[in-house]
This record gives sequence, C-alpha cells and structure tokens, in this order.
Amino acid sequence: MPELPEADAARRRIADHCLHRTIEGFTIGEVSHVDLPPTDQLDRFIGTQLTRTHRHGKYIFAGSVDGPWMHIHLGMAGSLRVWDDGGDVPDYARLTVNFEGGRRLTFRDPRKFGHVQMVADVDQFVADKGLGPDAMQIGDNAFANVIGGTRGAVKSALLDQGKLAGIGNLWADESLYRTGIMPDAKASDLPAEQIAALHTTVQDVMGTVMDKNADYSQLPRDWLIHNRTDGADCTRCDGTITKMTVGGRTSYHCPAHQT
Repeated sequence: MPELPEADAARRRIADHCLHRTIEGFTIGEVSHVDLPPTDQLDRFIGTQLTRTHRHGKYIFAGSVDGPWMHIHLGMAGSLRVWDDGGDVPDYARLTVNFEGGRRLTFRDPRKFGHVQMVADVDQFVADKGLGPDAMQIGDNAFANVIGGTRGAVKSALLDQGKLAGIGNLWADESLYRTGIMPDAKASDLPAEQIAALHTTVQDVMGTVMDKNADYSQLPRDWLIHNRTDGADCTRCDGTITKMTVGGRTSYHCPAHQT
C-alpha cells in the first residue's frame, strides 16, 4: 500500500510535469467501485490551471491558491502517470486530466480502492478526516507526546493516522527494525531516548525513500524492505527475521536485536 514517500513521489510528478497548464477536459475510464467527482464538479476545473501541490500524510492535493483542489488518494495500489498525447494509454485508467499541449495526467487504480475528490479547503479536509500531524513535519516534543503517551503497542501507534499521518506497515517495520524496538513493545514503557531515536529514524527512513523517488531497488541492501521473509537472515545481527501480528497487521522483525 502506498505510504507517505510513495504519495510524495506521486505529488512530485504533478508538480514537475503538470502545473501551469490549462485543463481542457477529463476522460473517465471504467469506474465501478471507484469514487470520482461528479461531472459538474470536474467541469469547474476546465479552463483553470493547477498551480501548486500539497501532501499531508498519504493524501495528495493539487489545485490553486483560491481552490478548488483535487484530492487524490492512491488506495491500495493506485498511481499517477504523466504522459503525452500519442503515447501509450495507461491500463486501469480511472480518470485522466487532459491539459493543453497534449499533456495527460492519469489516475491508475487496478484494485479500485483509491479515490479522487474535489476539496474546497485543504486544512479543513485534514481536520475533518481527523488526521494527525504529518510524519515528516512533526517535532520532537509532539512526537514524544503522541507516541510515548500511547499505552498500546508502539507499532499500532505509528500506524494510527489520527496520531501521526503517513506511516504505513512497511516503514513502521523498517523504523522499528533499525531502532531495535519490538513492534509489540508498549509505547509508554519506552525510555525517552528510545522515543527520540525512533522519531529520528522514522524521518530518516522516509526521507531516504523520498530521495530515491520511492524506488525500492535504490534503497540500502541492509534494509528490512529487502528481507521481509520469515526465516531470512537479519542484516543487523546474527538473528533471524520473524513475523508476528500486531494490531491485526503482519509485522516483520528480528527478536535477537529488537527488544
């Protein structure tokens, strides 16, 4: 499932290739079980330009200073594709924005769990969704209060989008693996220095993924992402990767160095 770094890579595609181009229209593909704006809302964008992008957690926004904004949620396997007229049309295309000059932006969603909405105010949308601070923006003290003040499992706290927006299963496991914390450790029992180290690691891990444009093949070979297999060798010690279930989510970890 796309997490914060993957969402930011998608946002950058819009920022790098689709801003300041007049929208001429939309092409709607097969949309069964895909949540898209009604035609009258899409029509409001025709003749306008996207001039800025924004991301909060896993949520992507593209619009202008006065709105409206187009909100895109990638769901389980969605992605954004930028292409030019005459090129190959992406498969599983649910919605395509047609810009002047033949530029196209397609929301591709093979599993149909994503959605596109029109949003008048981004800050109000974030508040209405009950999202916590963006995981890449939250400060040390706020992170310590949100995560360190949780009585449940630390991994469950990291995944709670109402506490912290943007972290999903992959990068929660990666951060705990690198910090030496068991996924089911009680968050409120962790010492302050370990909470601080976790905060630094979360932002370092996701920052690295963002720098690599969410291309996993470019990530360091000693990362857990390359070894998420029960029984694999741990890359940080002589232990063995093991899986467990925490809060209903499969968690890969090394019990030899994570405590």
